[in-house]
Amino acid sequence: MSGSDEETRRLLDAAADARRRAVAPYSRFRVGAALEDAEGNVWTGANVESSSFGLSICAERVALFKALSEGVRSFRRIAIAAHGKGLVPPCGACRQVLQDHAPGIEVILYDPRSGEREVTTLEVLYPSPFGHGALGGEEGE
Repeated sequence: MSGSDEETRRLLDAAADARRRAVAPYSRFRVGAALEDAEGNVWTGANVESSSFGLSICAERVALFKALSEGVRSFRRIAIAAHGKGLVPPCGACRQVLQDHAPGIEVILYDPRSGEREVTTLEVLYPSPFGHGALGGEEGE
């Protein structure tokens, strides 16, 4: 696991705190994410649901989009706090967006109720990603 125990605890606490701010009136499934950038800054996000479910957004993408919109382009790791049947990994859409903007990132799955956690990588969670190379053009074209 990258980072000191104190830094990791800070990241997990930030994800758990973000989870408490989730807006999930329909599913009642609350998720929080804390994304650490290359400078050690932490960007948080919580899932936000809409009555038109396709318009809802996951915590991981909220955190990532907050950081990207502020000009951050390099990331170390993300902690995802949720309480489900076991640890909760990012959904496919979040895996794709993380691959696009934070390839190689460390992912910490965390259940704040039990304290259980698992450290993995995006490569393990998303072994055959779609990327700009599949589009057939040069990056930035």
